[in-house]
Amino acid sequence: MGNFSFGSLWHILQENSDFLLQGLGVSLQITIIAILVGMVWGIVLAVLRLYAPRPIAFLATAYVNLFRSIPLIMVLMWFYLAIGPTVQQYLGLGNSSSVRLMWAIIAFSLFEAAYYSEIIRAGFKSVRKQQMSASLALGMNRAQAIYYVILPQALRNMVPLLLTQAIILFQDTSLVYIMSLNDFFRTTDIIGYNNNAKMEMILFAGFTYFIICFTLSRLVQYLQKRRQIA
Repeated sequence: MGNFSFGSLWHILQENSDFLLQGLGVSLQITIIAILVGMVWGIVLAVLRLYAPRPIAFLATAYVNLFRSIPLIMVLMWFYLAIGPTVQQYLGLGNSSSVRLMWAIIAFSLFEAAYYSEIIRAGFKSVRKQQMSASLALGMNRAQAIYYVILPQALRNMVPLLLTQAIILFQDTSLVYIMSLNDFFRTTDIIGYNNNAKMEMILFAGFTYFIICFTLSRLVQYLQKRRQIA
């Protein structure tokens, strides 16, 4: 790194900009889809834990406790080494990068749903119980009361926590290196290796992650202040 200049780094970044953007696109694709799917599945899990009959609530609780008790990298390895190859062989699918990306998205979505479920469940509990009673008294059934009355208020209360979890999720996308996917971090590592500038590219990757996550964290702080004022 001693004889390396910022001009050389800039030249490497320009030459490999398309590759870097592809890697960033993979990281963002995993993040966005996992957030959307994870939130929807997390809402379902939270509702089942709070309002479903006891056997179903028990299964939902077991799901959440399972995924919250194991490392994300282990879930990724399950899909990459066991579940994925078995399903691919059964369906006659290859082992292309798009297939591996699909398994990564599924693994992230299932894993994040457990964490979103806890956040959403806490959001539901932050809404006063009288809201449900009042909704039922107005003639709504339980499902309508949850959808039209409880859920909107709960989501408003938990937006900062949901965004914080999204930041963690974006950082965790670097773990897909074990699935041989070219996410943003792995592309910077490959470029650094090919150009004898591994340390410089790792620092560049860290700086990029910092800028994105710091910006989102400031957004979380802004929303928290707005909520306190409201």
